[in-house]
Amino acid sequence: MAWLALLLYLLGLLLAFGWRTFAQWRRTGDTGLRLDAGPVGRLRWWAKLLFVAALVLGLAGPTAALAGLPPLPGLDHRPLHVAGFVVTAVGIGATLAAQLAMGTSWRIGVDPSEHTELVTGGAFAYARNPIFTAMALTMLGLTLMVPNAAALAALGVLIVALQVQVRAVEEPYLIATHGDAYHRYAGRVGRFLPGLGRLTG
Repeated sequence: MAWLALLLYLLGLLLAFGWRTFAQWRRTGDTGLRLDAGPVGRLRWWAKLLFVAALVLGLAGPTAALAGLPPLPGLDHRPLHVAGFVVTAVGIGATLAAQLAMGTSWRIGVDPSEHTELVTGGAFAYARNPIFTAMALTMLGLTLMVPNAAALAALGVLIVALQVQVRAVEEPYLIATHGDAYHRYAGRVGRFLPGLGRLTG
């Protein structure tokens, strides 16, 4: 199961970051990569650092399992592993689908000076950040497949990273860029899940 988890994770990275970047470049001439994290120590910098750390830690769970790290007590059950495989596969597919739904507005990172179209249709009609929701689902699935301390740490770091990225970086940018249109959208659509985290006031 650890080998399968590792292969699925690498496939997810390849599709979400490699293939999607290439597809964006082929379509627009722009990779969509906005990797500047801003001044060291600022929230935007920490968000980027946490996100990269989570991606690296994602490899640690399967790798540690292959190296002999035992699973956490009570979680080493075949049905949980199988459920984790299904959740991981669904998460990878949902991540790619949500990325494609953004069309030419898709970006990795934020350029504060850039103005892209506000996407509110498809999966974005149910959650404002369906890509991140799907990524967290993928990591949850991997944690069920290889339920060790390294995988659990990766899941925790990813959840923190996504919260910081969305709340401290992306939402302020979207409010500044789209103003009332984003406020109306965020007032009716949840942050990561339907109905949860809607902006008020």
